[in-house]
Amino acid sequence: MEIHQLRYFLAVVRTHNFSRAAEQCHVSQPSLSQQIMKLEDELGERLFTRTRREVALTPAGQRLTAHAERVLDELERARDSVSARDGVLRGKVALGVLPTIAPYHLPGRLRAFAKKFPEVEVEVHEDTTARLARAVLAKEIDLALVSLPVEQRGLVGRHLFDEPLFVALPAKHPLARRRRLALADVERETFILMQEGHCLAGQTLAFCRMQGFAPRVSFRSAQIETVRAFVAAGWGVSVVPAMARPAAPGADDPVRYVPLDDLTRGVGFISHERRTPSREARALADFLADDAKEAGAV
Repeated sequence: MEIHQLRYFLAVVRTHNFSRAAEQCHVSQPSLSQQIMKLEDELGERLFTRTRREVALTPAGQRLTAHAERVLDELERARDSVSARDGVLRGKVALGVLPTIAPYHLPGRLRAFAKKFPEVEVEVHEDTTARLARAVLAKEIDLALVSLPVEQRGLVGRHLFDEPLFVALPAKHPLARRRRLALADVERETFILMQEGHCLAGQTLAFCRMQGFAPRVSFRSAQIETVRAFVAAGWGVSVVPAMARPAAPGADDPVRYVPLDDLTRGVGFISHERRTPSREARALADFLADDAKEAGAV
């Protein structure tokens, strides 16, 4: 029984699909299937029942799952213990992060973290909150920096800061000179939002519903920079987090950013409720938390 066979097995357990499991494990599907078959031959039991639509665990597969998880957890603890022998942090941290946070909040901070812990490699995975939550639960990443709260069983959150939200408007829009805005002020505007599944889009729609209206959405994108470009072109308005604004917008900037009254998003970490993060992952979380305290938010 090989460690990589157990990893492949658990990937299939999580995804219920051999193709997706192979993709997550960065191997070809035939290679993954072959290793699962070898594992089944060694155990003398079928681990999965396969149909056209799904892959389900057999009773033997259900019994193996808990053992496989314990083996891999113990392996992680062993590596953590060995790396701690000289007090130097070394190893890899898989950090999930939202695309509305990663390019604005992380570059300088991760550079500073690398200077303090030069033997720790941080591997960044950008995705939506739902997918990052699944990856944390599947132990594919150590922790994720997201917009809180994330209410999902098996996860715990650690709040870092609350971030103000702004309305992004074309520079020549009549409301662009206002000092503050409420969502009700842009009720009749056309909205440009992130794609469905991105929490910033969901939050914007939820805030609008709280104000008693459903916004007219003309365009969606997976990238906030594309949203901003469409605002600049006069297609509509959007809601953006404070960190996504230019550090020093000039007078000729085609987009204006007006604070929204009393609307913020919480930013923090989610991690596995029953999995103790590695020393390296804890060091990264503490580093970013201390940075947030010193910065006073963003």
